[in-house]
Amino acid sequence: MIDIHSHILPGIDDGAFTMEDAINMARVAVDEGITKIIATPHHQNRTFINKKQDILKRVTNLNHTLRNEDIFLEILPGQETRIYGELLEDFEKGDILTLNHTNYLFIELPSAYVPRYTEQILFDVQLKGLTPIIVHPERNAEFIEYPENLLTLVKKGTLTQVTTSSLTGHFGKKIQKFSMQLIEANLTHFIASDAHNISTRSFRIRESIAKLDKVFGSQVVLYFQENADLLIQNQAIYKQEPSQIRRKKFLGVF
Repeated sequence: MIDIHSHILPGIDDGAFTMEDAINMARVAVDEGITKIIATPHHQNRTFINKKQDILKRVTNLNHTLRNEDIFLEILPGQETRIYGELLEDFEKGDILTLNHTNYLFIELPSAYVPRYTEQILFDVQLKGLTPIIVHPERNAEFIEYPENLLTLVKKGTLTQVTTSSLTGHFGKKIQKFSMQLIEANLTHFIASDAHNISTRSFRIRESIAKLDKVFGSQVVLYFQENADLLIQNQAIYKQEPSQIRRKKFLGVF
């Protein structure tokens, strides 16, 4: 299994603080059945500046450490970049890192709103031959209130990734319900852990898969697993026609 979003690189953001923390996270990931993780440290979120070359060095170092510890987990390079006006300029300068050197690029939005220039930047990103992926849209207050705004972006080529802890209810029932609605409406294309540690923000891959299998069936689980595999190979992922979220009690689940 492949986890495309995690904060396992030590001492670089609000994820693993030490190498010991990273090793412990790696052991838990292996227990969850994860074989590859894309390390996606924060970049340009007011607190953390983690540029491409530094991330690549740290990924190499962590993989070396894991091999020495006989932990069979491969760390792949990535970055979780908060949207900002000069994003593409910095991409051209070599500061911005795509996911595993593919054409897929994580974009993080503020949690409370969607900046007015978001649609334009996502369009410009696609003009560069990149595919933007909005991370954890289910935790964005504006999307929760106005899901049609996310539908517009998805229809125009943007992908999205929902967090496993959202699916399992660890961010609350409202976010869990919205996450399920996003899946039902074909408004998300990946699930990933966004793991920061092994306590409050762990992987929860198995738990989320069990939830998806119960609510949607094994084909939806396979859909997300195959998309993660296609992503790291820089291949076109599977997409289904998105639709508007129906404002109703979701499948009687909650």
